Amino acid sequence: MNRISWDQYFMAQSHLLALRSTCTRLAVGATIVRDKRIIAGGYNGSIAGGEHCIDEGCYVIDNHCVRTIHAEMNAILQCAKFGVPTSDAEIYVTHFPCLQCCKAIIQAGIKTVYYAEDYKNHPYGIELFQKAGVEVLKVDSEELTIDFKQAEKRALVDEILSLIENKEDQAESVQKLREEADKLFS
Repeated sequence: MNRISWDQYFMAQSHLLALRSTCTRLAVGATIVRDKRIIAGGYNGSIAGGEHCIDEGCYVIDNHCVRTIHAEMNAILQCAKFGVPTSDAEIYVTHFPCLQCCKAIIQAGIKTVYYAEDYKNHPYGIELFQKAGVEVLKVDSEELTIDFKQAEKRALVDEILSLIENKEDQAESVQKLREEADKLFS
């Protein structure tokens, strides 16, 4: 069994958090880590108890949804709310942070930003990270794939190959295998 790397582990957590997003325009997740320990997580959504984009639609002004608090900001604010220091921490984000989140990350004392996808990477945000000495690293999204059904898929493929190797008339068996494959890959 292969263990996933720390980067894969923390980025997978961010992708999991993004599944909680309530903004319909882009689902983003962020995980703040210090000393290989998760200290906070956030996703983009409305204020606690507020109306959500998935229910009311996005509230867009100047091409930005103002109803949404970004994932990075939610994670940083979670640390502030519960008194958890962010100095010298790292943040894993599913998408490159917007300019406002870049500034918040710098002010929070976070020293490394890992991101999975480029998304409107603002040149001034990049410049600010450089000036502040914040390391920015793109995590290869190919490494992020975690297949929880790998063993099942492997067994199915092996069974199909065995049928083909035997070259027997197995129409009923092949149909059953096709249905199983459809379930696994849907």
